[in-house]
This record gives sequence, C-alpha cells and structure tokens, in this order.
Amino acid sequence: MQDDRELVMSRIREALAPLKERAQYPEYDPELPVCRAHPEFADDWELFSHKMKQVNGTPLKGLDALGQWLAQQGFKLGYCDPALVETVRAHPAFAGITLETTFERSRVDDYTFGITQASGAIAETGSIVLKDSETSSRLGALAPWTHIAILKRARLYPDSITAISHFGDDPSIIWATGPSKTADVEGILIEGVHGPGVQVCCLLD
Repeated sequence: MQDDRELVMSRIREALAPLKERAQYPEYDPELPVCRAHPEFADDWELFSHKMKQVNGTPLKGLDALGQWLAQQGFKLGYCDPALVETVRAHPAFAGITLETTFERSRVDDYTFGITQASGAIAETGSIVLKDSETSSRLGALAPWTHIAILKRARLYPDSITAISHFGDDPSIIWATGPSKTADVEGILIEGVHGPGVQVCCLLD
C-alpha cells in the first residue's frame, strides 16, 4: 500500500521517465561565487561557526558539548539515525537521554530533537548540506523543533563551489542555513515555520 509521499514520488518519476538526459549544469567562473568578505579564521570550522551563529544556528564541537547542550535544554527524548546511535549512546554525556531509531508520525510531538548525518557543510555560508540518500529519516530531520546534524570534518567544505563538486547524483539535496525561516508576511522574520526552529551542527573529528 502506498503512502502519500510514495504516491507523489511515483507520479514525479513517471513524469520524468521520458526525459532520458538531464540538462547539464551551467558553465561559470568558479571564482565568482566564492565569498571572501569575511574575517580571517584559523580553519574552516571556525569560519563555519562564525557564519552559522550569524544566522542563529548553533555550532558545537564533539559529542561531549552536544550532550551538555541537550541537558541544558532539558531534552530527554529524540530521534537518532540508526548509523549513529551506537556511538552517541555510548558517550557518557548522553546518560539519561533516550534515543529512538524509528520516527513514529503518531508521536511527532514527543520528540524534542532529531539527529541525522550531514552530507556536508559550507564554511563560507554556515550552511549544512543534507542529501536525501544519506538522511535516515526526512521527518526525523524536519519535524522536531530542534535538528542536530552530525558532521565529519572531512565533509566540511570551504565554499559552495567545492560543496557542489561533491554533490554526486542525488537528485534531492537540502541546504540548511540556520533555522527554517520566512519573512514573506509584512517583512517580519519568523523562524521555525517550514522546518526546525533550532539548527545545530555537531562536528566530529
């Protein structure tokens, strides 16, 4: 039996099936889109942290810092990517925090946070890259008020051009630059409208 998402996706696949060849990416000077108007930092993580804070994001380094931050927020229950849960649960800072590896729609309000893997991050913009193929649960990443992206340092790219060169063939990729936000009603900025209201990125070396 198809759920609503699969029904929509199947119709999209049917519509795209006659299109055997996709359009090529446009050509451009790779130096033009690189942002250089920012202070100098010791490394890409420091630049990323600076940029992420500018858009109300929360950069954290290591599971110890993440566990302490969750405890400070009073968060006790969350969703966690099955590929990460063993490592996260084993860390002492997560004592007393329950991690579930299945996101149940009927309990959407029970989850105070969702932990998924980041496919990459962009230092010059403070953005997190989420590929559909590498995100264990799209609902687990979008529905809880707080989303935590676990980032491996090797996937922290200095600029957008470098990140794009690592896109691969995934047709669905999200760039999250801080919490979800909109200002289309009288120019008033509101966060957490179409997705998480708190965006965290936790760096693992």
